[in-house]
Amino acid sequence: MSAQNVITTPPLEPAHEIPGGAGSGKPAGPGRAGRGSRSAKETLRLGNILTTLVLSVGAIVMIAPLAWTFSTSLKTKDGVFELPPQWIPDPFVWENYARIWTAGPLLSGIQNSLIVACSVTIVGSLTSALAAFAFAKMRMPFKNVLFLGLLSGLMIPFPTLMIPQFTIFASIGWVDTLLPLIVPGLFGNIIMIFFLRQFLNSIPDSIVEAARIDGASYLQIFWTLILPAIRPALAAQFILWFMAMWNDYLAPIIYLNSPGTQTLQLVIANFNAQYAIQTDYPLIMAASFVALLPVLIVFVVFQRQIIESIALSGSKG
Repeated sequence: MSAQNVITTPPLEPAHEIPGGAGSGKPAGPGRAGRGSRSAKETLRLGNILTTLVLSVGAIVMIAPLAWTFSTSLKTKDGVFELPPQWIPDPFVWENYARIWTAGPLLSGIQNSLIVACSVTIVGSLTSALAAFAFAKMRMPFKNVLFLGLLSGLMIPFPTLMIPQFTIFASIGWVDTLLPLIVPGLFGNIIMIFFLRQFLNSIPDSIVEAARIDGASYLQIFWTLILPAIRPALAAQFILWFMAMWNDYLAPIIYLNSPGTQTLQLVIANFNAQYAIQTDYPLIMAASFVALLPVLIVFVVFQRQIIESIALSGSKG
């Protein structure tokens, strides 16, 4: 081959290296990484601010009726109808809270409601926990069939049971007493049994079997192992059941007639019927605010258990 036929090509120029790129041998500069981390932090901070604003607005919306109730309870009769409305009473009429104790049987209503709510929720929560433990961990024939039969009771509306129950309680002389409100709840709550059974399914069966091998009875296993494990879930259901029993109006109005046996909700209803005609709304609001206090106290006492129950429910699986 002759020298004239040789094709010469110019040498390729080296590609420009990207600073901090692959193969450059230099570490990435702090500029781009720093901008990315700052952007992520700013996005997170903005999200936290928006979440706080939304939750704050929701808290204000939910607490506004309670604040208005307390504010109205400290007003005069004329101050309730002033325009624009007064959020801060002028003057403060603290005598409204003294008048509610003589305006009606409020004290006896609180006592009756406490007797009903505490006896039913304390004893009923224990029996519900025992039933949930039996359905979740004990071996017995037709266990699932019995559980489905128990759940089917939720499909029966209460109005269909009112007349038969009233007839039964009237025949044994329990009408106008607290027994029709207490005795049925002592045997447990179907919703609580279902909730606790689902919660107990997350506990390994091997723990119960190991305790049985060591010679522990089922009651010992329940008190020493199961009850401490389900305490958060039990506390959450206890509060919901206590609120339902405390605010119950339908069952007391069916069975209770005399003022001495009426629960707090019936007393408040009588306050509304008697004093709304007189436009004495501060007195009604004062009695209503006093009726809210036990539920608030129970919630404050058990709020830690409620948070634990939510956390444990969210972490399962």
